[in-house]
Amino acid sequence: MRMRLSTRAFLWSFVPFALLLAGSFWMIQRQVQSAVREGLRSSLREAHESMARTREQSELQNSRFLRIVAENPSLKAGLQLLLSEPKSGEARLTVEDQLRQISESLSFDFLVISNSNHTPLAGVLRIDNQLVAMDVQRMNPPFAGFFTFGDNTYQVNSFSVDVNQENIGFLSIGEHFDLSEFSSPTVLAQNGKVLRSSVPRAPLSELEASLSSCTQQAECEVRLAGETYLTLPSDSIHFGNGYMLRSFQSVDSVSAPVQGVLRRVFVIAGLGAMLAAAALTFFSSRSIVRPIASVVARLREGEATGVLPVFQSKPTGIREISDLTNSFNRTATSLRESQENLQRAYVEFVESLASSFDARDDYTAGHSRRVSDYSCAIAKGMRLPDSEIEIIRVGGLLHDVGKIGVPDSILRKPGKLTSDEMAMLRQHPTIGRRILEGVRGFQEYLPIVELHHENWDGTGYPLRQSGLKIPLCARIVHVADTYDAMTTARPYRSALSHEDAIRELQKYAAIQFDPEVVQVFIHLEEIVKRARSATDSANGAGLRLVSNPKAATGSDPSARRIV
Repeated sequence: MRMRLSTRAFLWSFVPFALLLAGSFWMIQRQVQSAVREGLRSSLREAHESMARTREQSELQNSRFLRIVAENPSLKAGLQLLLSEPKSGEARLTVEDQLRQISESLSFDFLVISNSNHTPLAGVLRIDNQLVAMDVQRMNPPFAGFFTFGDNTYQVNSFSVDVNQENIGFLSIGEHFDLSEFSSPTVLAQNGKVLRSSVPRAPLSELEASLSSCTQQAECEVRLAGETYLTLPSDSIHFGNGYMLRSFQSVDSVSAPVQGVLRRVFVIAGLGAMLAAAALTFFSSRSIVRPIASVVARLREGEATGVLPVFQSKPTGIREISDLTNSFNRTATSLRESQENLQRAYVEFVESLASSFDARDDYTAGHSRRVSDYSCAIAKGMRLPDSEIEIIRVGGLLHDVGKIGVPDSILRKPGKLTSDEMAMLRQHPTIGRRILEGVRGFQEYLPIVELHHENWDGTGYPLRQSGLKIPLCARIVHVADTYDAMTTARPYRSALSHEDAIRELQKYAAIQFDPEVVQVFIHLEEIVKRARSATDSANGAGLRLVSNPKAATGSDPSARRIV
């Protein structure tokens, strides 16, 4: 009993099992990744809370220092002097010295004294362990928040300086803001612009571009330096003025060890499962592959030979394979019959078309057939491939198709043609090309139809090509066409004998004709004689090919009437 291919594939296929296995692995991996991300979030939140507590203690301690420093009598006296003499350089230097002493004793990195309107009057800051005076008018240090100068960032707080409970100014104190104090990579940004970063191997420009897709108060994932990071804004530390801290944790570095373990488990389990599935499907697949491979091999043979194969009816055990081969056999038989019918119709059409050209004039009857036969003989003598000989054969039959567009009054005129009539006659190669170029299957014959009147020396028509630029098939038909025209009687002249025609071809070799083609044609003399014996006995001697230079170049309108 034959079993359907779909049933057998369903019974033995391991795809459902493989999908179930892959789905299970995917779910496990997703759960692990989710657990890793949740752990990172918890770690970042704990780090933020720890930083917030540390900063609260630091700010409380700094507030006590600020109160002590702000009550410094020398500082108050210096501020009062500077307020009374704001343009005095000595007063400003006195205050700067006092600020420098305070910074040295209390290890502050930033000290600025301002008036009650928060206008900076004097200040010092630490750069490379050196306290230097500030140009407060140009540097415009902030009242609170962050101040960046060069590669240094300072976090600034201010405290009121009072005399007799009356505010006379403010003292701003700051310390270096060092991101290395944080346990995780951190970024300090203001209104989306990254100011400082401790994220390894990540330029500030790349950080800004990655964070541009993150909202200010939301966590998100970004790609930095080829790694995936989870970033979380610090909601427990507030700096104001658009400043924000964002902590980063590399998801890849945390999940990599777990992912490595999972991969090893997946590989071991997956390989075991796939080997088991492969063992089960191997034996079933052979019964399917063998008949299909046989069909494919026969089809490849048909592709190489161009002949559709016929499959022998053999029991394969698979109903679909048998149905396929039987259907293919029926289709191949029908297609071969159609191709044979089409080929016969094509040949008959070409022959009928050639006969219709010649039937317009009793004197040219059989001309296209003879030109085709001569051309094929030359091509065989030149040992051309069979495919090219077939093109030359059909092209010889069609070479004068363009004369359909030439009036009978010109084609059958017994006397000399006028220049206008000769110009009209010479259009038949171009007309022939226009007729055939729109017909599918006739493209390969166009060079013969259009160029069979081109001369070796470039004096022909319609394109005035010369030498080897003229396609070989057109050069062959040119010789055959000229020979038949010379040896056939016309109303306006008698036919040449075979010997005279051969001499004319030799005379104009390398002028009008390809010398190699002429030489091959001469060696086919016995074939040509037998083909022309009946014509020679009826026509007798006749007109020679053009011998004057003007005729060779087409100046004499009647010269080329024989071709």
